[in-house]
Amino acid sequence: MTMEIETTFIEGFKILHLSKFNDTRGSFQKTYNKDFYEQNSLRTDFKESYFSVSNKDVIRGMHFQNPPFEHVKLVYLNQGRMVDCVLDLRKSSTTYGRFYSIELLEDAPKLLYIPIGCAHGFRAIEDNTIVTYLQTSVYNAKADSGIRYDSFEMEWKCLFPVISSRDLSFPSFTNFKSCF
Repeated sequence: MTMEIETTFIEGFKILHLSKFNDTRGSFQKTYNKDFYEQNSLRTDFKESYFSVSNKDVIRGMHFQNPPFEHVKLVYLNQGRMVDCVLDLRKSSTTYGRFYSIELLEDAPKLLYIPIGCAHGFRAIEDNTIVTYLQTSVYNAKADSGIRYDSFEMEWKCLFPVISSRDLSFPSFTNFKSCF
């Protein structure tokens, strides 16, 4: 089972295309191989893993952690369908303020490798959308932060989004002071 790496216009943000093996029992997918990651200069020092289960039209994001608790994040769709978004917050980056969005489907498995200095969010397109995250730092409440989901040009295509009060309280992108 092989993985293929696609580079995006956002420096350091990569999409790993995964193989899916199906047989009479169901399916099998490899999402991580330390040797492959090291050979491709991807970090392997993940410290924490989470998963979320979201109903249709839930928008989670745009999340990140401030230094010195920043992290590389791996995002993987286990079940369902979603639109994922990565926003570059690095002032020194040529893509500062630009975002990349991609639809993820469980039948076409991809893993997102999100670099330090980028915010992450997604919209569930189906009920019971399950997403796994791995991070190179542990959660730190004081460093936990975000950008309001509707304050940059991303079109979420959702008339009635379901959003937490925490995510609604994040500053707009125009009022955000980058620490990256």
